[in-house]
Amino acid sequence: MSVRMPVVAGQFYEGSPDTCSNEIERMLPAGPIETELPENIVAGIVPHAGWMFSGDVAALVFAAIRQQQTVDTFVLFGAVHAVMAEKGLLYDAGQWGTPLGAVDVDEQLAEAILSEAGELIVADSDSHRREHSIEVQVPIIKHLFGEAKIVPLLVPPTTKAHEVGMAVARTLNKSDKKVVCIASTDLTHYGPAYRFTTMGCGPQALRWAKEQNDRFFIDLAIGMQADKIVSSAQMYTSACGAGAVAATTAAARQLGAKKGLLLAHTTSAEVLQEKYGRSSEDSVGYAGIVFG
Repeated sequence: MSVRMPVVAGQFYEGSPDTCSNEIERMLPAGPIETELPENIVAGIVPHAGWMFSGDVAALVFAAIRQQQTVDTFVLFGAVHAVMAEKGLLYDAGQWGTPLGAVDVDEQLAEAILSEAGELIVADSDSHRREHSIEVQVPIIKHLFGEAKIVPLLVPPTTKAHEVGMAVARTLNKSDKKVVCIASTDLTHYGPAYRFTTMGCGPQALRWAKEQNDRFFIDLAIGMQADKIVSSAQMYTSACGAGAVAATTAAARQLGAKKGLLLAHTTSAEVLQEKYGRSSEDSVGYAGIVFG
């Protein structure tokens, strides 16, 4: 059996079992989420930076899902940083290793998705080897959902990204499994380090990146306007995982979701200031959203 071994453990998140579990527990909300959540959460959006920056937001989304329901399988739509691709890239068999133990790929569901999707998705496990956008979610799933399985699927930001999500949703609508789709994306990468300084530098520019550039993308996602998400992100440089978000929002709509709910929205600059008392000219946006 093939096992996709972690490549950013000890870098993006703690690499030993005890420290990894402890870090997840610190990231989770202290008590029940008081926000009125959808009765049945079918999808979510999480960030994928290092846990020290975005882990609290990702953990909040998974905690909201656990608060509402059990899950058999997560379909994880990932951003594509490490390879060039035109189609969805599916990790269709084997396991994913984490510091907390291996997580099984739902091979039956992966096979059904491939059959339904036709030329939109191909089986390509190798393209997942160096990609972190899905990996950083898997230990949280292992910690919170025990024996839940995963279907990892990288979605490039193409005009057909939302069709990938629609194909997945058609498959899920034929299944009796309890499945939740998750998109992994960070938002606006702003500042000199990212060569994006349209509004200049400094606090006012970072506010623009969060309150206007991020927010426009978030509103498209919450409104499940899947066919507009990729082109918007490319025009405004507002998300690195726009393909994943387009696929997830399209799937959410077909799975019966009425709207998205924003649970949290912050930036690396805000986290750096709040946690460590340090300022930065550079900032990356993080949002946590659920759909139901």
